[in-house]
Amino acid sequence: MEALLKETLNTSTLKRTGQGGGGCINQGEAFITDTGTYFVKSNGKSKAKVMFDGEMASLIAIAATNTVHVPKPIKVLNNPKGGSSIVLEYLEMKGLRKYSRRLGHELAKLHQHNINLGIRARRLENSVTKPKEASKETKDTEEGATEEAEPPKYITQFGFHTNTCCGYIAQENTWSDDWLTFFAQQRLQHQFSLLEKEYGDRDTLGLWSQLQLKLPKFFKDIQIEPSLLHGDLWGGNAAEVSSGPVVFDPASFYGHHEYELAIAGMFGGFTASFYEAYHSHFPRAHGFDSRHKLYQLFHYLNHWNHFGSGYKSSSMSVMRSLLKGDY
Repeated sequence: MEALLKETLNTSTLKRTGQGGGGCINQGEAFITDTGTYFVKSNGKSKAKVMFDGEMASLIAIAATNTVHVPKPIKVLNNPKGGSSIVLEYLEMKGLRKYSRRLGHELAKLHQHNINLGIRARRLENSVTKPKEASKETKDTEEGATEEAEPPKYITQFGFHTNTCCGYIAQENTWSDDWLTFFAQQRLQHQFSLLEKEYGDRDTLGLWSQLQLKLPKFFKDIQIEPSLLHGDLWGGNAAEVSSGPVVFDPASFYGHHEYELAIAGMFGGFTASFYEAYHSHFPRAHGFDSRHKLYQLFHYLNHWNHFGSGYKSSSMSVMRSLLKGDY
């Protein structure tokens, strides 16, 4: 792997720094080279390339909006011993404190970016580019390297041009004209299908069959436009550098902006100032609290599928609460 990294980074020097990372899914390490310091994240699973290709596409898409800082992706590599790695710009990061409020503003600007493109397109009466035509965020070059993304075009549908992974489970991102259909089928139903295959839990599937019928009530009288999302913004995927906040490990797609705050609220790490700043751009709409629980349900199910039945009770509790709730 070191020889491959030297070739990729065009360096004769590759010195390990001993600085790690990568979270509970991957392994990460920083390397000093002739051309700078880079962070390499690796995973030995056979389908790791799908995960890292999705991460690279997500980072490129977010960076192209010029709203919130992300590490620059360099290349996805096939590991000779199995699995894959992604090479990233190295950033000297520390815990998010000083720039928490600023991140709230910048996240809102990320979510507003595609909406603003739509406003401009309608004002100029330009023809709208469909996602299937505009989806090539990068141009493939030799051996999987990428060129800089073109300026973003207005996206009218929900989804993404490639699969992305929330954890190591691939998210199906086929384009859909309707957010509720996309969320119900490509997020919740996918998770329940995995649970049925692994656990065959009748109680959980019974609650889901009831909840499906009530889903439209959560979205009554609200209009949803596609926003580019980070997709997995919990406290462990946000930090700061000397110049401002930074987010990383994205699982992007175009979806409802409220979806982003679900996992952010599950594990802490974000201050009141972060939420105040965000909601100064996107005030809470009617039914926000119920939809917030509904979006958190996806993440509880996803954690159940990743880490086991310790998340079953939380998933069941959220479903029961949603079934009893007022809308």
